[in-house]
Amino acid sequence: MSQESAVTWLTQEAYDRLSAELEELSGPGRTEIAKKIEQAREEGDLKENGGYHAAKEEQGKIEARIRQLTQLLRSAEVGPAAVSDGHVAPGMVVTATINGAENRFLLGNREIAGDSDLDVYSEASPLGHAINGSAVGDTVTYTAPNGRAITVKIERVDPYTA
Repeated sequence: MSQESAVTWLTQEAYDRLSAELEELSGPGRTEIAKKIEQAREEGDLKENGGYHAAKEEQGKIEARIRQLTQLLRSAEVGPAAVSDGHVAPGMVVTATINGAENRFLLGNREIAGDSDLDVYSEASPLGHAINGSAVGDTVTYTAPNGRAITVKIERVDPYTA
């Protein structure tokens, strides 16, 4: 599955928050950075104009975030968190023993968690791919990018709540 066609599950709250951010960046954010660039341009020689270069770099970051949000929202599936049936799925908070240590994380997109300090793993990551669909009590093993075999035991699965 290509990155372009991947569906991302989002809560309504996350979708609304990201939509508001996109609207802000696309409108007032672009206007503000254009003004900064114009003001810096008026200061003269662009080769040695630190303010101009900083504003252009900020503009690049804003445009990249706009593209990221546009793609994410275009491919988003919005809805309430699934009710836990004991199986790992996107939007679930998973408690698992990974190589002997207990870990608690959200399976899904980091944008769902917002300001939460909860670790987030994509369902497309090696860990996410290995555990997606498994049930409480299951033990799975996957190969990490460094080539090591990692053992994961699913201890608990709960719906994510903001």
